[in-house]
Amino acid sequence: MKLRFLHALPFDGRMWDDTTAAWGGPTDAPDLFARGASIEEWASSVLDQAGSEEFVVVGCSVGGSCALEVARQAPEQVAAIVLVGAKAEVRPEPALRDEAVCLLETEGMSAAWERYWLPLFGDETSAAVKESARDWAMEQDVSVVVNGVRAFHDRSDLSAFAAGWNKPLIGISGATDVAPAPAKLRALTQRPNRAFHVVANSGHYVNLEQPEVFDRLLSEAFR
Repeated sequence: MKLRFLHALPFDGRMWDDTTAAWGGPTDAPDLFARGASIEEWASSVLDQAGSEEFVVVGCSVGGSCALEVARQAPEQVAAIVLVGAKAEVRPEPALRDEAVCLLETEGMSAAWERYWLPLFGDETSAAVKESARDWAMEQDVSVVVNGVRAFHDRSDLSAFAAGWNKPLIGISGATDVAPAPAKLRALTQRPNRAFHVVANSGHYVNLEQPEVFDRLLSEAFR
């Protein structure tokens, strides 16, 4: 079974490089933010690229929102959903969206990294991991990241879809994640055919912060 990985802000598909290497089987990790300014557009593009094959979709943060949208658009193709630091519901925050866009456009990625994304890493995460992640962020085109920010804040609420999903759904949260807190994702998994895992010593980006634990959870679920 192919695993399709969907990345978080402010990165691209390279955030999954170590994960896909460890998996060893067929994988895909497309870059999302240049595919349009909405999650619906991203999902449609991902499905066009996927063809007719069945796959597991794994998404972190806004990538998790896209994973749900992929499953909504093509439920017959998606064998299972894995959400990492993501949720189905939406709480509109247009002021925060506009603030983030303005900061990116006026002060650039460095300022936005320090304000929005670096604080999402856990305190126990090594400086080397954070520095590597910052390097990826600094390589992103600001206009493309702005697409990602807009899409994240303007996404549709998929709570009803997620509640009715009857194939496997796995939630993975870092113990110190705040965006969302683990309780949010735990609540989504309290149904048959679902599972939830909290990973110690990790914040929002579990596959980067605790890669061995993350890889083991995927292997236990899908090998």
